Amino acid sequence: MDLMDSGPKFNPRQDTDWDAALQFLPAPDPRQHQKKPGQRRQMWVGVGLLLAASAVALITGLLVWHFHLRRDVRVQKIFIGSMGIDNQPFVAEYEDPENPKFTHLASLVRKQLKLIYSKNSVLAKHFKGASVQAFSEGDSGTDSVMAYYQSEFDVHVSQQAALDEAIESQQATASRHSGRHGRILLKPADALNVHNVVSRAIDPRLNRNSLLVKKSFDVHVKEPGVVQSPGFPDSSYPPNVFLQWRLRADPKHRIWLDFHTLILEDDCQQDFIQIYDSLAPIEPRVLTEQCGYPHGSLSFVSSGNVLLLTLITSEEKHFPGFRANYSQIPLTEQVCGGALTADRGSFSSPFFPSNYPPKTTCVWTIEAPKEKFLKVQFNKFFLGKYSSQCQNDYVEVNGQRLCGSKPKSTVVTSRKNKMTITFKSDSSYVDQGFIAEYEAFIPNNPCPGRFQCTNNLCINSTLQCDGWNDCGDGSDEDDCKCEAVQMKCKNGRCKPKFWECDGFDDCGDSTDEENCVKCKPGEFSCRNNRCIPENLKCNGKDDCTDGSDESKCEKSLVLQTCSEFTFRCSNGRCISKLNPECDGKTDCEDGSDEENCGCGTRPYRSSRIVGGQASREGEWPWQVSLHIPGVGHVCGASVLSNRWLLTAAHCVQDSGVNKYSQADQWEALLGLHVQSQTNEWMVRRKLRRIVAHKDYNTFTYDNDVALMELDSNVTLNQNIWPICLPSPTYDFPAGQEAWITGWGATREGGGVAPILQKAEVRVVNSTVCKTLMDDEVTDRMICAGVLKGGVDACQGDSGGPLSVTGSSGRVFLAGVVSWGDGCARRNKPGVYARITKFRRWIKENSGV
Repeated sequence: MDLMDSGPKFNPRQDTDWDAALQFLPAPDPRQHQKKPGQRRQMWVGVGLLLAASAVALITGLLVWHFHLRRDVRVQKIFIGSMGIDNQPFVAEYEDPENPKFTHLASLVRKQLKLIYSKNSVLAKHFKGASVQAFSEGDSGTDSVMAYYQSEFDVHVSQQAALDEAIESQQATASRHSGRHGRILLKPADALNVHNVVSRAIDPRLNRNSLLVKKSFDVHVKEPGVVQSPGFPDSSYPPNVFLQWRLRADPKHRIWLDFHTLILEDDCQQDFIQIYDSLAPIEPRVLTEQCGYPHGSLSFVSSGNVLLLTLITSEEKHFPGFRANYSQIPLTEQVCGGALTADRGSFSSPFFPSNYPPKTTCVWTIEAPKEKFLKVQFNKFFLGKYSSQCQNDYVEVNGQRLCGSKPKSTVVTSRKNKMTITFKSDSSYVDQGFIAEYEAFIPNNPCPGRFQCTNNLCINSTLQCDGWNDCGDGSDEDDCKCEAVQMKCKNGRCKPKFWECDGFDDCGDSTDEENCVKCKPGEFSCRNNRCIPENLKCNGKDDCTDGSDESKCEKSLVLQTCSEFTFRCSNGRCISKLNPECDGKTDCEDGSDEENCGCGTRPYRSSRIVGGQASREGEWPWQVSLHIPGVGHVCGASVLSNRWLLTAAHCVQDSGVNKYSQADQWEALLGLHVQSQTNEWMVRRKLRRIVAHKDYNTFTYDNDVALMELDSNVTLNQNIWPICLPSPTYDFPAGQEAWITGWGATREGGGVAPILQKAEVRVVNSTVCKTLMDDEVTDRMICAGVLKGGVDACQGDSGGPLSVTGSSGRVFLAGVVSWGDGCARRNKPGVYARITKFRRWIKENSGV
């Protein structure tokens, strides 16, 4: 059987020196071995002599090993490299290692390497041989060839550093003396004109002894296709493998590789993929290394017509793997650089929002009328890691270099009517790039009709002194005169008065949260509003009588009486700890706080939303799309188990001829990521019944929850997984980060989003929310949003989850999308059904 299909099973190593049949002898009668007077000192003298002799023997042994045995310790060093060959037309036969033309040119390359290494005594002494893995079209096109080779050296362990230095120096020499027009002659018939000789030690992870299978696959991408890990999607990838996919495009074309799914182990020292802008795993040509469940752009473009994809796995923790789509595009399709003469416009790095290709240079020249100046604003900017010199990938604006994920200034201004922007990427580690806008302005009026921020950003004048940092540098909130409904923070900012004492630092200097505690200095404020001395906190006693003084202590307290703030165990006793359920620590005596905790995790990991962003497949496995056949997506829901879903009651109310309360009108799509596109894990289910809350109020949206029972169980997997339900006493404090997910409208009045969207919001204080929503919020509702506006749930998100990640990393369902005043409006948060108020109802009606 092929190892790729079977996969070796892990067996713990047995210690052959241990005999399981050996038994310790029983100790004889101790009275027979009592020491006589004087024997104790003799015994210690003997022990001392024995230890001294042992130490001498140990040191002697180590010296013998170091000076004699270690003298023969040798290691095998492998270097991966590439070599450009000019005046050598590339032919199709070079793609086949069995072809005589491949064999002949490989022989010349090996001789060339031997000659290069012979110039250095260290390399010549330890060189054992070389092999050629592949050829490709060279940098000069069809008139040149790129050879990819592997060199092997046998060296004494103490000479490894010298060998590495010799490789580096020889590489510099080869680059200096054998450039485009230089020639290293073997003999007249075997002359090779070589350049760009690159050699690097192989990544130790690619050469570890545990790798049982090493395979290479050659793929031509002339026609679009798919490459995927072994077993995907039906089973996890095999252990201990090193797999390579050598992708080739037609001459004068690039390769586009776009990952549909990528789910690996979180530890990149164990399982990972790498993509190289070459046909060999040469470190200076690596475009990316990925493991876990990455969230950045996973679309890559080569500089030429070859690309290498590698997968390396270890012994344990195997995951679904990956699937990627490939295609080829003409080299001329890159839109990059040029002259920009309009008063305003935009430009971006090549192929944005996909990752830009390596070895790319783009130059834009912007010219405005002589009486105007210019400025450029970078709206998105991802150019690798930041460094002061920006030596790798960078954007240069009038001599100023920008790099990293966030440049120091999002706006660059020129006091001239001309501006030059240069984008440059080196040969390794690409990123998503940037998108920018430019604008010409009159020098004495840089923001006509708008407010000018200190960082030269222009914003709507109505946003000045509204309590929000719209500029990004806070300059729109400086030197403001607060209105009657606002309070003035110590830092000079104006904030709405109703934000005082809401438990969240809205001022930025805690001014709004000062003098809020009713208790005296030195006292602790209990959740039931009692005051106790501060030194009684975490003393192992319930001094507050509601457990709140012991709720955040290292050890939880078993309470004599329960309250609305304490967790009730199955045995009826309550504990003081705040949110103890499924946090990985057993706090209840009967362990009930850790029961039924197979929820809220993304099984293989180490969101329609206004202002949100597209999620990755499998990121929200509890998200469900509820469809009406012939209509499409109508509402969202959350997976509670392999049989039950939770949605909003307003989604299942009859409307005229539409009988939404009838189960046979609905279809649930679980594991869906893109509307109208199925995947390997997406499951369709009809509904058996719908249980809407009997006290749902169609006017106030109070009690807006409904259960749905599927007509048959679903198999839980990495794309379909239940979310955790919080206990009735679970606390979601104001200011806590939460996520909303769904396919609803991405703007007020807009249509359904095709890809599942996600957006980060925060829980809003109930008192503040009631003020903002005109007291229409009940205790069975929870508010969340970004009061600045721009991020919110909207039509089509109804019934979907508002989720919060607990201390253990498990995700809990805080709310169900219910209602709101428009979508993403300023000071208008979203309102959700508060799940803690319905925990008992859910249990009684579904058993979950």
